[in-house]
Amino acid sequence: MIRLIDVYKEYDNGTKALKGVSMRIDDGEFVFLVGPSGSGKSTVIKLITGEIGTTEGRLMVNGYNLNNISPRQIPYMRRTLGIIFQDFRLIEKKTVYENLAFAMRAVGASGRELKRRIPYVLELVGLEQKADRYPGEISGGEQQRVAIARALVNNPSMIIADEPTGNLDPQRSLEIMMLLERINELGTTVLVVTHEKALVNRFAKRVVAIENGRIISDETGGYYNGETV
Repeated sequence: MIRLIDVYKEYDNGTKALKGVSMRIDDGEFVFLVGPSGSGKSTVIKLITGEIGTTEGRLMVNGYNLNNISPRQIPYMRRTLGIIFQDFRLIEKKTVYENLAFAMRAVGASGRELKRRIPYVLELVGLEQKADRYPGEISGGEQQRVAIARALVNNPSMIIADEPTGNLDPQRSLEIMMLLERINELGTTVLVVTHEKALVNRFAKRVVAIENGRIISDETGGYYNGETV
């Protein structure tokens, strides 16, 4: 569960990125966080992942109170999250399998766990036949599927997808969003940050719209009529 309670964030340069944001995401939800560039979307993600702290307000992430979390607890909090980036961030000199194995070894997984978990996750994202390929040998859509598999491989309770379709064509974008929907149906909480209104409106999900550091609407099955950028 994610909970922001009257959160403010002002950066050192004086930019007031968030101005009293309150939002709750319960376990098992699928939520779109939408808004134009500079609206505060990225700041929300940085707060949830512990990259930055709040200026004011309370923030809870999957049982951790980020207002008084110790530095040694932050890596454990982050293990409850799987992050998907717009630019994939795969290791080019490692195969698909090795990219996932690297993510698992980073949290101390055993060889037995790797052999059990990686084939399952690759099958889930439809890449079981591409385990020995390198990122440069597969398409952009397939690379994003590898990034999703990497986010899933350590079995997080929540996936955060930050503009996951920004580098993909409309058909691949739709496929990625349908994959995230399936992952959600299997029990993982999903938060998708995007400004692609046409894609958002194809799915009857909860839509939280943020603008100028404030939440302006929060509706289940909501229609996003914001401006694309």
